[in-house]
Formats: sequence, C-alpha cells, structure tokens
Amino acid sequence: MNNKDASNSTQSLNNTAMTVLLAVSFMHLSNDTLQSLIPAMYPLLKEGLALNFSQVGLITLVFQLCSSIFQPVIGWYTDKKPLPYSLPVGMTFSMIGVVMLSFAHTFPMVLFSVALTGLGSSVLHPEASRLAHMASGGKRGLAQSIFQVGGNFGSSLGPLLAALLIAPYGQSNLIWFSLLAVGCILLMLRISRWYRANLYRLAPAEKPKIAKHGSVDYISPKKVYFSIGILLVLIFSKYIYLTSITSYYTFYLIHKFGVSIQHSQYFLFLYLFAAAVGTFLGGPIGDRIGRKYVIWISILGVAPFTLAMPHLSLLWTVVFSVCIGFILSSAFSAILVYAQELMPGRVGLIAGFFFGFAFGVAGIGSAFLGKLADSTSIEHVYFICSFLPLIGLLTAFLPNVRKQNQP
Repeated sequence: MNNKDASNSTQSLNNTAMTVLLAVSFMHLSNDTLQSLIPAMYPLLKEGLALNFSQVGLITLVFQLCSSIFQPVIGWYTDKKPLPYSLPVGMTFSMIGVVMLSFAHTFPMVLFSVALTGLGSSVLHPEASRLAHMASGGKRGLAQSIFQVGGNFGSSLGPLLAALLIAPYGQSNLIWFSLLAVGCILLMLRISRWYRANLYRLAPAEKPKIAKHGSVDYISPKKVYFSIGILLVLIFSKYIYLTSITSYYTFYLIHKFGVSIQHSQYFLFLYLFAAAVGTFLGGPIGDRIGRKYVIWISILGVAPFTLAMPHLSLLWTVVFSVCIGFILSSAFSAILVYAQELMPGRVGLIAGFFFGFAFGVAGIGSAFLGKLADSTSIEHVYFICSFLPLIGLLTAFLPNVRKQNQP
C-alpha cells in the first residue's frame, strides 16, 4: 500500500471512529440497563421473598464479585490476544441471567441469576474499554466518557423502567428486557467484525511499559505503583459510597420519609441520570485541564453534600443526591485514563483491573452495609458513608501526568 492509500485508509477509519464509539456506548448502555434492573428489583424481592438487608447485600456481593473476579484476567489476556467476539458472548450471559431472574422465586435462584449477569459484565467490559481506547483518535478522556456515559445512562434507566414496567405488573415482566439484549447482540456482532478487521490498522500496538521520557512526564516505576495504589483507595471511597446509594437509597427514602416503592425508584433514577451527565463531562474536562484536577473536584468536592444529606428533608435529600451523582461520577473516566497513561500499553489490564476492583469493592461494601443496616439502621449507614469522600485528600499525593500535546 502506498502512502496516499495508507493516508486515505486511516482517514476513512478515523471518520468511522465516532460511529464506533457511539455503538460501544450503546452496548454499554444496554448491558448496564440490564444490570441496573437488579438493584431496582430489591424492594420487590425483599418484600416477595421476605429478605433482610443482609440478604439484599449478599445479592449485590454475588453480582459484583462475578463482575469483578474475571475482569483483570480477561484484560491481561486480551492485551496479548484481543478477543473481539467476547462482546456478544458477554451480553448473552447477561441476557440469560435477566431471563432467569424474571422467574426466580427462591433466594438461591436469585443468586444464580445475578451471578450470570455479573459474569456477562466481566467478559464485556475489558474489550469494550479497549475498543473505545482504540477508536479515541488520541482523545482518550472523551472516548472513555462516551463509553462510560452509556453505562451510567443505562444504570439510570433501570429504576425508571422498573417503576414503570415491573413494579406495577410484577417480577415476570423483567423477561421483556431480553429483547433489548437480543438487539444489542446483533449490533455487537457487527462491531466485533469491524474491530477484528481494523485491530492493527487504527491503533498501532503498544508494548507494555512504565511511563518513559517524551510521551508523558517521567515518573519512576516506584512512584507509578504508589500512584496506582492511591487511585485504588480513591476507587474504594467512591464505590463504597455509590453502593450505599444504588443498593439502599430506595430503602432509605421508604424508611425515613415514607415514600412508595415506585416513587423511590423515580428518585433513584434522578440520581443515576445526574451521574450519567457527570460521567460524560468528566473525561473531556480531564483532557483539557488535567485528570488530577478532575479527581480532586469529583471525590473531595462532593464531601459537603454527602456530609449534609443525612440531615435534610425529602426535597433537599433528592436535590443533594442529584448534586452528588453529578459530581462524584465524573471521577472514574479520569482515574481510568490517568492509570492508562501511567502504564501505557496495558489498556486491557488496567481497564479490567480497575473495573474489577470497583465492582468487587461495591459488592463487599454492599454486603457489609446490609449487615450494618440490620444491626443499627439504614439512617446510620448513610451517616457513616457520608465521611468517605474525605479520602479524596489523598489526591494530593498523585503526580502530575500530562502529555506533551496537552494544553
């Protein structure tokens, strides 16, 4: 191929990249919509199966552990040998889990159903994140935000759809969401073919390495691993707080303010929709001003809202929860791309490890918070969790990682 042909081919691929990013975002939306139906079902499952908060926490633990355990392994393997067709395979697992959950009338069957859905997420996320990275055209923060906002918007749809279609009519209506999964699988098959065909043309292979002179500010290997550790602690604080909202916010509103199950899911939707908007903005802002500043603002900046929320009326609780969702959610894209810039060439490993760690922490945290709610109260859980964003002070120890072409 001559230089002109190569240039035209690259231009054609770059013109296609935004379409691919939007398709990946839709895949993430579909996957996380199915997954978000699980916590949205908690009030119905708790009432129908006479569950306590510890059992609700165990459902989240099983789901999140199955989502997390395999992700770093899959990410590490696909750094060496990408698996484009893992995308429809992952969605198939999620679809089977949701179908089984629609007929689950025993606690063990619920656990098995959510385990399958979690496994689907574990298979899908590393390669979908790699595909977003590959189609980024160098704007990695924007690409990750487009990818993430699909997932966050999908997560916000779960409670709304549950309130409209499941709460009034019953658990069995969940099976209709398998149609969304079928449509997504068909799209994934097409995108997977494009992914395989352009794998080495659109994004030249990078060798695993620690940050070197030239591409980013030089950081010693010891500082890189120390920084990764800080990022994981920040993920811990973020996702423990997030799981307190996604798993128990509806119960908190029902118990403290006496709202109905249906209305509590509307309020959860508002929080999750705000989180989707925040996710979209976090990546491109990080591209412009630096990811460390976004992490500062996102995690530590949300502390005044979390500290105040346990003491507010229903109206201000809902308002503050929207502010929390918007601010706190902007961190993950920035954290993920920051870590990938610290360790270039390990895109799949970093994505799998950070997604896996986040899901695992959320699952363990949910189980712990459920036990704490049973032994104290759901209000006490929110009071304890309100201090978690103060861990954001550790951001001060992160080095400035700025590519030379950044402003």
